[in-house]
Amino acid sequence: MTPMNDPSLPVSAEEMPSMTRRSMLAMSALLGTATLAPLTLASPASAAERFPVRTRKLTINGAPFRIIEQGRGPAVLFVHGFPDLAETWRSQMRAVAEAGYHAIALDMRGYGDSHAPREIAQYNGLLIVGDLVGVLDALAIPSATIVGHDWGADSAQRAAVMRPDRFHSLVSLSIPFAPRGDISGFDQIRAAGLGDRYYVFDMMKPDAEARFAPAAQTIPSIYYWLSASPSPDSGWSVDDPARHMLRPSPVTVPDWADKAYVRQAIATFQRTGFRGGLNYYHAAQPTFDMTPGLKGQTIWQPSLYLYGARDGLNATFHPTPARLDQMQPLWPGLTKVVRFENSGHWVQHEVADRVNAELVSFLNGLNANSTDRKAR
Repeated sequence: MTPMNDPSLPVSAEEMPSMTRRSMLAMSALLGTATLAPLTLASPASAAERFPVRTRKLTINGAPFRIIEQGRGPAVLFVHGFPDLAETWRSQMRAVAEAGYHAIALDMRGYGDSHAPREIAQYNGLLIVGDLVGVLDALAIPSATIVGHDWGADSAQRAAVMRPDRFHSLVSLSIPFAPRGDISGFDQIRAAGLGDRYYVFDMMKPDAEARFAPAAQTIPSIYYWLSASPSPDSGWSVDDPARHMLRPSPVTVPDWADKAYVRQAIATFQRTGFRGGLNYYHAAQPTFDMTPGLKGQTIWQPSLYLYGARDGLNATFHPTPARLDQMQPLWPGLTKVVRFENSGHWVQHEVADRVNAELVSFLNGLNANSTDRKAR
């Protein structure tokens, strides 16, 4: 598990202001704010200049993975879902980098420029956890906060359960945690009589890859219909096939979306297709079947849960608003639940500033008594 280039990068000149800000504040307390006056004469560097995004390839268990990094300090690993890329986290990465953390995001297995085997068996959850641990190993990071959305939240939760030594805290977006039970989530849905209607089974039909393939149409559709942009009675529904996610979008790009990211996602999925992402749905039941030892195992690490009030998944997870006291018995590490009223599934985009504020506050709380602020 070694990077293809040296992970021990020196602190760049562009990042020196982030290294000196804390010492400057300490000096002002001792010497008076007037001592900082000469520094205000210089034009402030932009966030992009002070916290450049670094891209590189890692080799993990012999396979290539693309990551992006920003900032220095305690590590925060971001894990995306379907259909996304590492750059879905750019707003959050910038926010935590500016707050003094080392943000890392990867193209997950099956996505973008990372390892993308075709076989469903290569997407079981144990291998995915291995990928996430492998990122930390390749970067020589002992432990990190892990942040996940959608399938990335499922993977982040499993990583927190299996490797609490490597993932000391968790932020889950859009997907709440529940310990493994006696039957899988898919079997519970079938038992409820929704096997012909629930969306996950449509994602596993033989023609799904072909239906998703025209990315210039399907990516805008998925982003629009799963968001809070449509009216409540027309948005995506998990169990109404007429309100599926691939309906033509009435807009090219939702007003909350980063146009550059949407273009990148379209171009990337046009090149790679959707097979890798869809394999996560196929692999969910086999992952359950191979993990009986995780039954009842929970997450004790400090955790934050964020979700959108207009997310179609709430029909399954939160028929009534989620409450901390109701969730803690199954998720004892959970310290806060935040429901964003004007957001759907894409909380990291739709209410980015609010997500960023909650994330940075959570991280600062974790590190309030820590003296280990050195760059990794």
